[in-house]
Amino acid sequence: MRPATSSRRPLPGALFLTVFIDLMGFGIVIPLLPIYAERFHATPLAAGLLIAVYSLMQLLFAPLWGRLSDGVGRRPVLLLSLTGSAVSYLLLAGAWSLTVLFVARLLAGVMGANIPVAQAYIADVTSEGDRARGMGMIGAAFGLGMVIGPALGGALSLVGPRVPELFAAALCLTNVGLAAVRLPESLPAERRRAVRGHPLAPAALREAFAPAGAATLFTLFFLVTLCFAVLEGTFSLTASHRFGYSSAQVDVLWLYMGIVAVVVQGWLVGRLSRRFPERTLVVWGSVALAVGLLLVPATAGVPGLLVALGLVVGGQGLASPSLASLISRTTGPGSHGHALGVSQSLSAGARVLGPAGGGLLFDRLGAGAPYLAAGVCALGALGFALTTPPGTRQPAVAPLRKSS
Repeated sequence: MRPATSSRRPLPGALFLTVFIDLMGFGIVIPLLPIYAERFHATPLAAGLLIAVYSLMQLLFAPLWGRLSDGVGRRPVLLLSLTGSAVSYLLLAGAWSLTVLFVARLLAGVMGANIPVAQAYIADVTSEGDRARGMGMIGAAFGLGMVIGPALGGALSLVGPRVPELFAAALCLTNVGLAAVRLPESLPAERRRAVRGHPLAPAALREAFAPAGAATLFTLFFLVTLCFAVLEGTFSLTASHRFGYSSAQVDVLWLYMGIVAVVVQGWLVGRLSRRFPERTLVVWGSVALAVGLLLVPATAGVPGLLVALGLVVGGQGLASPSLASLISRTTGPGSHGHALGVSQSLSAGARVLGPAGGGLLFDRLGAGAPYLAAGVCALGALGFALTTPPGTRQPAVAPLRKSS
């Protein structure tokens, strides 16, 4: 495998397409999981666990893939995870029991925990001035895949009961071919680190949190994700119970949020990061997140709700890629995968706790309680953001150029 050099840099679009196709395959099967669980007579608890087990695997394996990519390179880990995702969809298509369904989702969670590898790839090949833009591109690919995937999955399910999973598997295998051709290795052999122990072991975590400002950045990343996860886990219920919207109207609002996420992370972050430091974008994002969450229960109509949701999604879209960029700067090139893997593990934990905590508050205190609590949490994130250090500057990387 050839190490990347300044004359052999992948186009950002190749990585965008790789992540987009990966997440579109994931989005295709998400709306179908409750139907499959019902087919095997799963209890409501089992159906919920079928969703949660994916995030649990992300929590455990995101740092593992990230650190492994520090040792063997980004490209082989991406190719392995994409191939494993294809296998998980084939297993889902052929599931003959609830146990096999769980095995398929376990494998999907393990293999789908590759976002930190893609982020580390971006950190390897971008200069500091372009890094937040590159991280935003990953977020935009994530959002676009999650917007198109569920709609495509619903349409494919009308063709046949196994068609969505088979299509998702075909997408992943196509993605393997795309990555093999369009994504050369980004981490030269001389910058790689030996992989020792699990990255969530105490010694490895101490190493990740040790650099100046790293603990603050990890805390911020967790809080921002937690606040947004409360919205993700409760909004459909809130829209139905508090605003009286039909399922079709709720779907339109989710589509709107997905479009806002893509625009903010795929376009706005890149433009703003050229004029303002990432710390500023994190502060602005935290403010927008807090204001939007506090506005959700206070709105009385569609215009106000659109503004509130736009602020929440836009705030998270500004803060998350900027934080990923700052986290990557706390380490050297050979440790990007480990640091970003730990951040994605924290993000997965937040995506488990946020919906669970938000649902509990919704059940006990009413539809507005989750958003008030998340708004206060976002204000806490703002407090951390105001004390965020500038980050350790790493040597600039040669600018991206088209491969010859």
